[in-house]
Amino acid sequence: MAALVDTNILVYRFDARYPKKQRIATAILRNGIVHDSVRVPHQAILEFVAAVTRPIRGHAILQQAEALREAEEFLKQFTILYPNEAIVREALRACAAYRLNLFDAHMWSYAEHYGLPEILTEDLQDDRLYGTVRIVNPFRGVS
Repeated sequence: MAALVDTNILVYRFDARYPKKQRIATAILRNGIVHDSVRVPHQAILEFVAAVTRPIRGHAILQQAEALREAEEFLKQFTILYPNEAIVREALRACAAYRLNLFDAHMWSYAEHYGLPEILTEDLQDDRLYGTVRIVNPFRGVS
């Protein structure tokens, strides 16, 4: 059964500031490749490039060329989900129904639309059910 991964999973894969989270993210993505159990919304690819190239204390996680190359790898390695009108409409309704911000609602709408039972993220309440989609924080208890 496939799960949707949020941007933070992709970012932690390269963020050496958090070695425990980096190991978990790496394991999720490797397992996803082996078992075809990970789906990546196109939104997460774009957010990944923005997040890893943004300077933090004067240094970016990845230089732009590296980030773009890794984004290309994600496109090759995973099933990428793209939006359509129904997904955008579901996201707009989810903002009101679940009081999610637009980006989280958009992420959720991919999972709901494509019938994915879980979103792996640390950005939403762990074990919360939105519609038919459960939130799973793979970093729960990890600092």
